[in-house]
Amino acid sequence: MQKLYFIVNLVAGKALIADKLGKIIDEFVKAGYEVTVHPTQSGDDAAVKAEYACANGFDLLVCAGGDGTLSQCLQGIMRSERRIPIGYIPAGSTNDFAKSLGIPKDTMAAVQSIINGTPVPCDVGGFNDEYFSYIVAFGAFTSITYETSQQIKNIFGHSAYIMTGLTQLANLRPKKMRIEYENTVIEDEFLYGMVTNTASVAGMMSMNDFLLDDGVFEVVLIKKPANPIQFQQIISSLFNINEEINREYIKFFRTNKITFTSLEDESVPWTRDGEYGGVQKVNTVFNYNKAVSFIVDNKNINVSSEPFPGYKELSANDENIVD
Repeated sequence: MQKLYFIVNLVAGKALIADKLGKIIDEFVKAGYEVTVHPTQSGDDAAVKAEYACANGFDLLVCAGGDGTLSQCLQGIMRSERRIPIGYIPAGSTNDFAKSLGIPKDTMAAVQSIINGTPVPCDVGGFNDEYFSYIVAFGAFTSITYETSQQIKNIFGHSAYIMTGLTQLANLRPKKMRIEYENTVIEDEFLYGMVTNTASVAGMMSMNDFLLDDGVFEVVLIKKPANPIQFQQIISSLFNINEEINREYIKFFRTNKITFTSLEDESVPWTRDGEYGGVQKVNTVFNYNKAVSFIVDNKNINVSSEPFPGYKELSANDENIVD
């Protein structure tokens, strides 16, 4: 009998997972698993318990929660010499990485995709001495995901992020950064920057033409607009799939390693998988190719729901990627 360690965040999303907990466990037991359940407590509890599962003979780690809970589990897996596969039951407000893996939104369907699925190796991001599943970012609105209270998220769901973001519009200020990757060095002011491995960001902006295991990440940089009209054009080209990407202000490329150095007097805050990522002056992002396997139903994998505007017209080999 295989041993399954089940980490569950009972307050994730709208806190509905608790009502289905008994049925979830029953399905895993019927499938032949010996199940150990651990509700998350606080801090890095999920990371500690994921590391425990790897070191104590468990065959599978199942995580039920949001992107942040999954990211914590990933910290523990990556710190372990023996990395066991992860099954993910999305129960958060946005569940961006679940979309990339093609995991069903319905809880019990997600359980069945774990029971009937197979291990699929995926890239894992390194962010300084920590790890991420799908995104690290700096600049405009990146603090929204960890500054929006869990209570507000539970009441309003994804709309909570939008409401919190509106309160920050008047305070947007570009960050001066030096960015180094491969043989390229960039110094400029950026309103926003992100390194991703996902089909969507914040449940809204969609990516296309990417792979979860290709050894590179997608990088998007948004330069400072000259006026409010240009800012509106940037937002429109990001979220309107029928509009051409604004290449003057939005830059895209791929790489497996990139270093961001803040040229600001104060260090720039980062977000990592929707959680606070720190304020170090220098931040290096690595791609750990096929480092962890996720248990998914292969036929459900959908790496793109909607195309990122102009995405196919850009490549990592483009010249003058940033002016």
